[in-house]
Amino acid sequence: MKATEQTEEKADALIFLKNGRTIVVDSPVRIEILRMVMTGEQRFDDIVRRIGRAKSTVSVHLRDMIDDGILAERTDENDARRKFLYLDARYLGTIAAPGCSMPAGWEEQPVLGDSVRPASVFRLIFNTIRTSLLQSGVNIEPVLFSAGIRAGNEVAEIVSDSSNEEFLKKLSDFFRSNELGKITIEEGSPLVITVTDCYECQDLPKIGRPACSFDCGLLTAVFNRQTGDEVDVTETHCYAAGDPFCRFVIKRKEEAITEN
Repeated sequence: MKATEQTEEKADALIFLKNGRTIVVDSPVRIEILRMVMTGEQRFDDIVRRIGRAKSTVSVHLRDMIDDGILAERTDENDARRKFLYLDARYLGTIAAPGCSMPAGWEEQPVLGDSVRPASVFRLIFNTIRTSLLQSGVNIEPVLFSAGIRAGNEVAEIVSDSSNEEFLKKLSDFFRSNELGKITIEEGSPLVITVTDCYECQDLPKIGRPACSFDCGLLTAVFNRQTGDEVDVTETHCYAAGDPFCRFVIKRKEEAITEN
C-alpha cells in the first residue's frame, strides 16, 4: 500500500497541511478533483471532462483551492492557453463518519497477559491510538508513512551494508530482535518481503485492506539507503485485510512508474 492509495477510499473530508496550517476539504466536488490531482499533474480540460461540471464551476473550485494553498497551477510552455494543476500541500489523511469503516467486534483490544515486555507495551499503545482514530473516522496513514520514512532513516544506519546478503540478514535480525515481526525474503526481481507476527497491524481490526503504512515508509527509507536509488514499496497482503501475513513488494521507482 502506498500513501496516496488512501485517496481512493470513500471519505467525507480530506485533510491537508500547508505552511503549518491544517486545511479540511469536505466538498464532494473538490474531493473528486483532489483525488485526480493526487495521482499526478492534471490538465484543466481533463478535470472539467472527468468532473462533468461547467468550466466556470470547476474554475471557481480550483481557484479557491489555489488560494487556500492546496493546489498550484502552471502554464504549458508550448501552449500558454493550456493550464496544469498539481498538489501543493501535504496530504495528511481522511475523515469519514465515525466508526463507519469499523467491523463488528473491533472494540476487543488485545490484552498484555502475564508476560509484559516493553515491545508489547509500545505495540499496545501504538495500536490503541490508531484504532481510536479509526473509530472516530480519522485515517492518518499518510502521516504514518512519513513517520516510517523518518524512522527508516535511523534504522538504515544500523542495517545498511556493502553486501546485500548481509544487509538483508541485518534487516531480518533487527525486526526479530525488536519484536517487529519475522521476515522471510524472496530474492529476485522484484524483491518480496513477507512478515509474520507484524507488530503494526496484527492487532488491528480487520478493515478489509492493507494498513501497514508505517512499515511501508520504514522499508522505503531503508531500501533507498541500501540501493542508492528511489524505491517503491507496495503492501499486497496484510493482517488487517484478513491475510495470514503481510507482504511487501519492493521495486525501483522507475520500474513501478513504467508498469503503471
